Amino acid sequence: MAYEILVLDIDGTLTNSKKEISDKTYRSIMAIQERGHKVVLASGRPTPGILPLARKLKLSEYNGYILSFNGAKVINCKDNEIIFQQVLNRDYLPLLHAAASKNEVGLISYEGDCVITDSKIDRFMETEARVNGIPIKQVDDFVAYIQFDINKCLMTGEPDILKRMEPELKADLSEGLNIYRSEPYFLEIMPKNIDKAYSLGKLLDCLGLSREQMISCGDGFNDISMIEYAGMGVAMANAQDIVKSKADYITLSNDEDGIAHVIESFML
Repeated sequence: MAYEILVLDIDGTLTNSKKEISDKTYRSIMAIQERGHKVVLASGRPTPGILPLARKLKLSEYNGYILSFNGAKVINCKDNEIIFQQVLNRDYLPLLHAAASKNEVGLISYEGDCVITDSKIDRFMETEARVNGIPIKQVDDFVAYIQFDINKCLMTGEPDILKRMEPELKADLSEGLNIYRSEPYFLEIMPKNIDKAYSLGKLLDCLGLSREQMISCGDGFNDISMIEYAGMGVAMANAQDIVKSKADYITLSNDEDGIAHVIESFML
């Protein structure tokens, strides 16, 4: 079966170590779009952090899609239509805030084009804001301030602390939340059952395509679900070892045009 849709994680996958799309990778992606293939950018980033790359790749012209917040929101770049969305149950915010405060880690969410927090700003929050090109907005009371729908929260902190917290939070909150690390220093707090694979399934239903027609490429913990789900799951050479173990194919690294290699091998 021919592959019709290419799903790309961003950081460590589509972009190189400089957070840039290389010329070779850019040309390869444009070539498959010219042939009618669909491209989806699937990231833990908030939507505003993905839009500049979507514009660079002209996804609005080629009917591409953005899957943001690790799958909590999927939009059509052509008309900004929301294909699928799931919001976080705000009843959990006091518990999350208490756990973050107790363990002295950060807790953030997103409002429009801002990161919002009442935690002490740490270097991991600064990384999140910088990568997405959005500012950090400090509020007085995180729980009281959020009186609007949010797609996810993110805990930020030293990897050893978050590694310890992850199973503890899962044990206490897994009935209503999906909790996992996307990076050693990021602990994702997602709506129940939401991950990249689940939301890609919703998109495929909308497009009338099957998962056998999809290639998914990634490097991080949060890419495992879509790598396992796709007809061809691809791990980058720079991926975490556990990600590689789940993949059908291991391509070159993000600094060696690994995505271009996948496109040339399986789609052109």
